Amino acid sequence: MTDAKYPQPLDAALTPRFAGLSTFMRLPVFSSAAELDVALVGVPFDGGTTNRPGARHGPREIRNQSSLIRRTHHESGISPYDRIRVGDLGDAPVNPIDLLDSLSRIEGFFREIAAQGAIPISAGGDHLMTLPILRGLVKTAPVGLIQFDAHSDTNDTYFGNNPYTHGSPFRRAIEEGLLDSRRIVQIGIRGSIYHPTDFDYARSQGIRIIFVEEVEARGVDAVMAEACAILGEGPIYVTFDIDCLDPSFAVGTGTPEIGGLTTREAQRMLRLLHPLHITGADVVEVSPPFDPSGLTALTGATMMFELLCAIAGGPAFSGRA
Repeated sequence: MTDAKYPQPLDAALTPRFAGLSTFMRLPVFSSAAELDVALVGVPFDGGTTNRPGARHGPREIRNQSSLIRRTHHESGISPYDRIRVGDLGDAPVNPIDLLDSLSRIEGFFREIAAQGAIPISAGGDHLMTLPILRGLVKTAPVGLIQFDAHSDTNDTYFGNNPYTHGSPFRRAIEEGLLDSRRIVQIGIRGSIYHPTDFDYARSQGIRIIFVEEVEARGVDAVMAEACAILGEGPIYVTFDIDCLDPSFAVGTGTPEIGGLTTREAQRMLRLLHPLHITGADVVEVSPPFDPSGLTALTGATMMFELLCAIAGGPAFSGRA
């Protein structure tokens, strides 16, 4: 399963896609990130979900559907497995009956990944999981964030005074000094809101909110040029909520919103991230129980591959053939 230098996916021409162990991109499984440049990780957690659960099953089904992903990006020509060491690091530990314990366990898992020098690309799981990931990865100064999402996820509390839900991770991350709010760009935001003031906090912090209507009016390239200019050359984290897509492309998610991005638009956006200094990324809110066809999970796996190619072709590994 590996050559002398880089771990390699199973070859579908030799081992059928329906055979063998189910791993991300059919890569070998590793017990430590110390041997890897990029670690693919599952976070089977949906303890922050406020309505339709099921994203805890996302990592397993994304692994299954990733067997359809081939080695080389058709547009860029990048074969990430020939440039960097990539492997499946398994799942972060979670406690399905204790939210705070889950947050602690996830944070510790990603803290170890950061200490071992690997860049994680994670499959979720609901969007609250991004908070403990950032807690584990951010060591000193806050990082920038580009967020593809239907929702801002900067609400405060739910159901009384509960500060930890999938609608609040980025408010908590700003409060904890994990994110530089003036280097946050949210793309694809749409849908009805609870109150006209729902975006006031995000705007007061300097977050650039780009509604899906603006993406349509200006075009993907112009929007991404602005986003990259805001994010600059410093370290950033990329979070891709599958509900940024129109539910006709990704029905298997907990909070679908009509009128979203197309998969082609989203792929183009992720490809334009390659100049940025990406220190981690995730694809969240894939909920397989709501899509028995597996298409949403395949979309999630494809977006993970786009992120992997952007990182492999980006400044962190510039100069590698």
